[in-house]
Amino acid sequence: MKISADFTVVPDDFAKAAAQQYRVDGVPVISFPFYIDGVDSQARYLHWAFTDPDSIPVCGFEWIHWTVANLPIDALMFDFNDSYALAIPPDFSRQMPAMIPEALQGRNSSASQFVGRDGNPAVTMRYNGPQPPDKDHDYCLHVWATTQPVPGLNQGFWLNELMHGLREKVQPVDQGGMFVTGKA
Repeated sequence: MKISADFTVVPDDFAKAAAQQYRVDGVPVISFPFYIDGVDSQARYLHWAFTDPDSIPVCGFEWIHWTVANLPIDALMFDFNDSYALAIPPDFSRQMPAMIPEALQGRNSSASQFVGRDGNPAVTMRYNGPQPPDKDHDYCLHVWATTQPVPGLNQGFWLNELMHGLREKVQPVDQGGMFVTGKA
């Protein structure tokens, strides 16, 4: 599986420099578009995590920006330029609950007791755009494909629950990832 985007630096609309209309409680919430190509033909569900390993020296842990689980591949649009590639559109995080209600989004690091957010699900259980406070950071988008949904997950799951489910209950048949940069 190959994961790609039309950029190597997260565009302003999806990150720290996002306009006010693309923010909730000061946090950028419009998710960026990306492509998933060459998925194993057995795969029926997608799951992903978008994280910031460069946040570890800043806050003491890898910041979770977005997690998705149990997204049926059949519910996605194919890229018009490549009938084998799946296209994840911009703002998918906010649109997904209405478009594909059976798919799940997990909590991001804004839900952490150490961050002090008010618990607004539009911020804590959706995409949070990169906002590196110290320097440019490299971000990782990792996507897994499975033949079945990961059982036992609910809206607002934690990333570790997804990871345990992928290891112990539903083995991925394919996976891939990409790195992008977020500007300070």
